[in-house]
Amino acid sequence: MRSAAADTLPLPVKRALRKLGADIRAARRRRAIPTALMAERAFISRVTLGKAEQGDPTVSLGIYATILFILGMTDRLADLADASHDSVGIELADEQLPQRIRRRAAEKKPS
Repeated sequence: MRSAAADTLPLPVKRALRKLGADIRAARRRRAIPTALMAERAFISRVTLGKAEQGDPTVSLGIYATILFILGMTDRLADLADASHDSVGIELADEQLPQRIRRRAAEKKPS
């Protein structure tokens, strides 16, 4: 039975997950790792590995992370939501910066 959340995912998210799954499959095949061995290393079934390689949104992030670890691609996972790449968040924070910065009265030296 499919998850209701999986059915209501925005189309760009579904596409991104499918691409992730296809990239995982291609990486596994380039390394010549059979599905049975990959599933065994990730402590999952071959069916779950197949779902991950299809980009199924019901597969947990932990499983995707484990698969990426096995493929030696965890560095990309660490950069997934890196704040330095958050252009919208940086722009919003910059808008909140004060126009001028004044010294407080307590900090001013008496004349």
